[in-house]
This record gives sequence, structure tokens and C-alpha cells, in this order.
Amino acid sequence: MTAIIEREGDGFVSLCPELDIASQGASIEEARANLVEALTLFFETADASEVTQRYHGDVLVTQVEVPVG
Repeated sequence: MTAIIEREGDGFVSLCPELDIASQGASIEEARANLVEALTLFFETADASEVTQRYHGDVLVTQVEVPVG
């Protein structure tokens, strides 16, 4: 799974784009651990059809250049 973590205010938000599941924490490590916990709970409680419906396997993370001004 992919974890995207970014600063938001005084904390951090973590996102798994494959399943569109997010969490947060006061630090990068806490946001990551909380995302792992959220994903674990999802897999423990979701039925197979929900996992299949939510899963987006073709997630690509890259950088792009955009002219500003």
C-alpha cells in the first residue's frame, strides 16, 4: 500500500490512495502508525466485495513541473 503523508496545521495527515483511507497524527510516525491501524481495521471488518470496490491498484506518485506567474 502507498502512504502519502503531509503536514496539515500542527499535525500530519496520512492517506492510502489505493483504498481512499486516511488518518492523522501529531508526528509523521504517529500519522503513519494511525494509517496502518485504520487499514488493519478496514481489512478486518470489510467484506471482500467492499475491498474490491474501493481498491484502486493503479496509483502512481510522481512530480510535475508547473509554471507559476
